[in-house]
Amino acid sequence: MVTHVAPPGWPREVRAPDAPGWERTAVNWMLDLCPPDYRSYPALRRHVVVLARFTVLHVEACQAAVKRGLSEARAELRDVAPLDVVDAAVETLLAEEARLSGVRRAAGLVEDALRGRRYVARL
Repeated sequence: MVTHVAPPGWPREVRAPDAPGWERTAVNWMLDLCPPDYRSYPALRRHVVVLARFTVLHVEACQAAVKRGLSEARAELRDVAPLDVVDAAVETLLAEEARLSGVRRAAGLVEDALRGRRYVARL
């Protein structure tokens, strides 16, 4: 009996490595994470490992943008928004930072699997 194992942090939208159609679900998930224009590049659609690398880089760029936003939010927004709005913006950035951390882990796991890494179930 074949058991397909996905590690903790694996995206729920993507089937486990080696499950039927898993690469198709991975491609769809990665394209949903990336800018829409990525769908028009034939090299990214034909070479899933290249798409995975682009996806990881895109998510890391988003993380850098959120980190910058957090470092500048109060100074940049204090003159254009009330304090409660600035606080809400900071909270939003913190939530996005946490979300992106999980997305980065998931994208890295998918990239590793596309490069041939497989996972073993543990008790």
